[in-house]
Amino acid sequence: MKSDCIKLPAGFLAGLQRIGIAPHDLAHNARLPLTLLIKPAEVTTAQYYSIWQAYADLIGDTATGIIKLITNFETAQYPPPVLATYHARDYRDALHRMARYKQLCPPERLRITEAGEICTIELNGMPNAEPGPPVLVGTTLAFLLELGRRGTGKPLSAKSVEFSHSMGDVAPLEAYFGCPIRIGATSNRLTLHRRDLDRLFLSYNNELLEILTPVLDRSLDEPFSRSVAEMVKWILKRSLAGGRMTIQAVASELGMSDRTLQRRLIDERTTFKQLLTQARHEQAREYLADPKLDIKEVAFLIGYEDQNSFYRAFRLWEGATPSNWRSEYVRVKPVDIDPLT
Repeated sequence: MKSDCIKLPAGFLAGLQRIGIAPHDLAHNARLPLTLLIKPAEVTTAQYYSIWQAYADLIGDTATGIIKLITNFETAQYPPPVLATYHARDYRDALHRMARYKQLCPPERLRITEAGEICTIELNGMPNAEPGPPVLVGTTLAFLLELGRRGTGKPLSAKSVEFSHSMGDVAPLEAYFGCPIRIGATSNRLTLHRRDLDRLFLSYNNELLEILTPVLDRSLDEPFSRSVAEMVKWILKRSLAGGRMTIQAVASELGMSDRTLQRRLIDERTTFKQLLTQARHEQAREYLADPKLDIKEVAFLIGYEDQNSFYRAFRLWEGATPSNWRSEYVRVKPVDIDPLT
């Protein structure tokens, strides 16, 4: 079973800030804790979709959001799987590497087909998964063309682009892709001129590929070793601030029924309630260790609606109040102070 883990690229927030999107505004609109976005972190599919939808809402127009992000994201900030595509030998090699390494960054998959004078790239979601926000779908397809443009140094145009959902004002998208945009299609699809796939990449770097390729290939081949209990706790930790998490909601995230999840947890000698308590306890300690977060905010971040309930729970866990625990933690592990400040 694959984990519902999506790693946010380290440069993602920097790219958004470059176009005027502040991290705290994104976190507020996505209804997620700011700490989840500031650190390069893993999020669930639902949280990933919420982040993209929040971005679209802040920009105000899907097409504008797609073009702004694609054209302002610096190549140096590409994560390793994407960097490997940028340094490919030619456009065809880059696209096939992208399709392969996209498995390291769910929830979509790419299917590439070459026939006659065209190359079709279809964007498919994971089985039984909700479709992603239009801005995410559009950005994914636009990036595939942007990759070819940056790699070859040529102003490549697509032959056609199809989207299953509305993309706002399509005129800017048609200008960007250099072709007609069709809305209401049965799938999301980018069609390229096949001759462009033979174009060599100016950014080709064989030495770097020899380093990146084995590492990425090993990542693809590694079996997922986390237990079901570990996956449940992982999902809970990243969902606590969004409201009370039920076993039905977590089971849905894992692609199983709540009864199946209950049986799996019993097999691992634990329960959903125990894992929820552990998740809250562990997150509470992590947040309290950060002096920038006040205790009321910590209570909210781990899913408590009022501070008193959090205090009672924390005393059961640690035998001390959150404020006393924090004071002891700071005393044992003092924060470094810059003598120049």
